[in-house]
Amino acid sequence: MIYWENNENRIPIRSWCAEADSTTLEQARNLANHPVVRAHVSLMPDAHGGYGMPIGGVIACENAVIPNAVGVDIGCGMIALKTSLPSEELAGMPRLREIVRALKARIPVGEGKARKEKIPWDGFETWRAGVANPPPWFTEKGHTLDEHNLGTLGGGNHFIEIQRAESGEVWLMLHSGSRNMGQRIAAYYHKTAKQLNETLGADLPDPNLAYLPADSEPGEAYIRDMNHALAYALENRRLMMFRLKEILQEFFPSIEYSEEVNIHHNYAVLEEHNGTQYWLHRKGATSAKKDEIGLIPGSMGTPSYIVKGLGNPASFCSCSHGAGRRLGRRQANETLSLEACNAAMEGIVFDRFGYYRGKTPEGKKQYDLSEAPLAYKDIDAVIAAERDLAQPIVKLFPLAVVKG
Repeated sequence: MIYWENNENRIPIRSWCAEADSTTLEQARNLANHPVVRAHVSLMPDAHGGYGMPIGGVIACENAVIPNAVGVDIGCGMIALKTSLPSEELAGMPRLREIVRALKARIPVGEGKARKEKIPWDGFETWRAGVANPPPWFTEKGHTLDEHNLGTLGGGNHFIEIQRAESGEVWLMLHSGSRNMGQRIAAYYHKTAKQLNETLGADLPDPNLAYLPADSEPGEAYIRDMNHALAYALENRRLMMFRLKEILQEFFPSIEYSEEVNIHHNYAVLEEHNGTQYWLHRKGATSAKKDEIGLIPGSMGTPSYIVKGLGNPASFCSCSHGAGRRLGRRQANETLSLEACNAAMEGIVFDRFGYYRGKTPEGKKQYDLSEAPLAYKDIDAVIAAERDLAQPIVKLFPLAVVKG
């Protein structure tokens, strides 16, 4: 169902999100009153508050890019592939735990975890060849970190899963992005945009939505560097999936792979909608053009979906990127119980919930439950809410989960 928000907005808001909180709606209204945003603002059913722009939002900008409407993890996205392996071959926890141990030994997971060795990639040289004067976000220290981070998962909501399709085949899926590179690019160009907007006297509804004219020197530089981070994110996911395939091949030598999909859900791209060229920003949203294949993961412990786009212009041919948060991280840690979260993971191989940095009001250690299934919206409700945006074609159930 589409909900309209027209209260004193310059352009309308179209929402598939039945549970949008006040922060999400306020941020959507700010976008609807932004000087460079056109047509309408779209909220996906997994929408929730972000930094400046809601995660799960889609906007069309005329000759402009908004760094915070892409986000700090530029190119964050999904990769999945189908295997020929019947899920019966993984019956029982011991075999799955062996595989999980092997993948954690070869793929660094967690915030700040990088490879000991540098990973070569042609994209580094390609970017450098096209840049006469490297921008301040680029340093030799940062570049070295990028070389060591390639092929690593990161932290937060990033994950690797071994899944079972309803038809019985095993699938592999992982969620990651551009690691530290995207954060450095986003921070530098947001600061640049704020300074430029102050000079221009731009009337912004929120300073966190500072923009760059796409045909300006800093705008062109942001687009160039954003695309570099997108290519890095694609390669990052590809390398991890390559390692996963190697590991499964060692356990099951005759295994075969097919139907690999590698997509972004944090990016800006020049697209035509209703006969006009816009810089379309998808922040926590997936492209869902007609017959385009997409990936919509649930939370850890809940199903994920392979979908086919329906090309709905009302959402700028977009759909959700996941289940979407129901509780903030701190709120989840303070309100959820360990018992309930463990129950939600029954029958799934995963590392038990660790401790959060903070403590309870009584001074006791506090479990980190921020990524538990109960912290997220119901993925089946999210999928049902966007049946006019994307058609589910494969439903996947988690067998083993590795969180960053």
